[in-house]
Amino acid sequence: MRFGAPAAFLAAATIAVLLIKAGLSGSSEAPPTVGALPTARSTATQPGTTMTKLVLTGTTTATTPGAQYYVIQSGDTLGSIALKYDTTVEQLLGLNPDVDPNALHPGDRIRVS
Repeated sequence: MRFGAPAAFLAAATIAVLLIKAGLSGSSEAPPTVGALPTARSTATQPGTTMTKLVLTGTTTATTPGAQYYVIQSGDTLGSIALKYDTTVEQLLGLNPDVDPNALHPGDRIRVS
């Protein structure tokens, strides 16, 4: 019983951070998830207000219709990815404002169009 409250707090804090991060990025994208992780769904309740519900689902990723994504490989740079997708580093940074071009990690997913 001593570990129940701290574990519940940690889970709630993690969910809150994920929701805040998704809200601040200005997109409806959710990071790739594995297993049953919570996803947020907003619904209008009254004019000017929304209600966010957490829904446990299986493996899901929310994507923007028509958007293309690329999974970072070892040795990739934004320049090499831009060349591959016939775009510019500036456009990639515009699509991925939270990406640090000096700290790409293999397995991370970025939007390329």
